[in-house]
Amino acid sequence: MSSCLSPDQKLAPPFSEQPCWQIQLLATRLNYSVPSTRRFLSMVGYHRSFSHNGKWYTLQSIPRFGHDGLWFSDDIGFSRAGNLNNTFVRLVNRSPEGITAEALGEKLRCRCHSVLVQLCRQERLQRDKIGRSFVYFSKNVRTAGKQRQSVANRTMPSELLPAEIAVLILAEFIRSPNLNFEQLAMHIKRTRHVSIKAAQIEKLFAQHGLKKTPETTARKQSRR
Repeated sequence: MSSCLSPDQKLAPPFSEQPCWQIQLLATRLNYSVPSTRRFLSMVGYHRSFSHNGKWYTLQSIPRFGHDGLWFSDDIGFSRAGNLNNTFVRLVNRSPEGITAEALGEKLRCRCHSVLVQLCRQERLQRDKIGRSFVYFSKNVRTAGKQRQSVANRTMPSELLPAEIAVLILAEFIRSPNLNFEQLAMHIKRTRHVSIKAAQIEKLFAQHGLKKTPETTARKQSRR
């Protein structure tokens, strides 16, 4: 009798008991081989978890994905994008200002730094160091440009600059004393991949009582 049932009818009982199954346990529950069970799932439609190394399966009709394309059953995560790598790329692409590894890890409930580094090496993502954290951006030039502009437009008082960033600014100024504040900010962005506003550099110099500002030096050089 069971052989006459459609894949939908075969899979309905176990998935009414619980929303997610590992393939071997599901095959045992159905009393079919693993290849047959995979075939049933393919005929009905399914999602594999992006967490737990993709070991968990659910029917295509079960998840109620949120606006971010994610759905969790307890600690088991599923994504509209499919596997973990594709999920990272999708979330980064959809983020208006890029996103940090910490924020992604909190959203996906997993550690993700090493995977993100690998995606950058594969040129599927880009990243810049901003303050103390790396921020990940889309590989699409236009999308990444909008994301970086949003970061640049965000107000960040110079008083909050980390000490290591202040040291970096002063070190770069010593190496390139002829650059004005705008040029120095662009130079640090290009060579150090750290986004800093020219106004922050100017306030940093004023806070430390530095009399020889980049503009002053540039003017002296131009009069020679």
